[in-house]
Amino acid sequence: MILNVRDVPYHVAIDGDPARAPAIVLLHGFSGSSEDWIPLTPRLRDAGRSVIAVDLMGHGKTGAPADPLRYTMAETVRDLETILGALGSERLDWLGYSMGGRVTLHMALAHPERVRSLVLESTSPGIEDVHARARRREADDAFADRIEERGIAWFVEYWSTLPLFETQWELPPATLAALRSRRMECLPAGLARSLRGMGQGAHDYLGSRLGSLRCDVLLIAGGRDLKYVDVARRTAGAIPGSACVIVPGAGHAVHLEAPEVFADAIAAHWIASSVPTAEASSRPYE
Repeated sequence: MILNVRDVPYHVAIDGDPARAPAIVLLHGFSGSSEDWIPLTPRLRDAGRSVIAVDLMGHGKTGAPADPLRYTMAETVRDLETILGALGSERLDWLGYSMGGRVTLHMALAHPERVRSLVLESTSPGIEDVHARARRREADDAFADRIEERGIAWFVEYWSTLPLFETQWELPPATLAALRSRRMECLPAGLARSLRGMGQGAHDYLGSRLGSLRCDVLLIAGGRDLKYVDVARRTAGAIPGSACVIVPGAGHAVHLEAPEVFADAIAAHWIASSVPTAEASSRPYE
């Protein structure tokens, strides 16, 4: 469905009935969309969840307004709060990947009453050092300029060859083709504006605030993504009562590279932490 959110059309994909089954909100990463979660949705449904998958600003079928201020984390959180109000949803589970995970963290800190549990996949709380953050913002701004200048085909080729995603080169050709096709649907202007507004250099470091989280939290990282293994473990150490799962053999996009193990880890965590779930249909994570 398309919702008008403060004069911006937002695409929200709903699977199931949030009024009947607990809902989980899914937030994709940079250059992704709600379609990235389609393979995972049946497993979440088996675990007793209805699904609300949102195309973030500048991605998928959601609009890409020219105003750069609409892409900040604060404005994105405000948009999500508006979407939940329109859907009549209250306290939900949240799953965010990479950029979407950082949005999810901002949401949980700004509106803890909206969050029953968090699953943070390959998620950083931001850049602590102010000088490093400023350098990252400069680099992101320059990259955004290149995306606008060179177009989507250039971006997709460049993005897919980054070392961060080298483990994805081992995926089946059909999976890679589908991933490339989804990325090719992105608008260069939307990606560029999103990067300037929601990139790691554009928002405050959240590490010092993690201790205030009181919801159930699971952090997931791929064992071959060494940077985010360290980030996940350090983040888990800062959040009281949180859990951390490292998936062997996977890289940055665990949900894409090891979807069954990823889904099993979430279901097993929900069972262990007493987050409501359909136990009989879930397999334990090993």
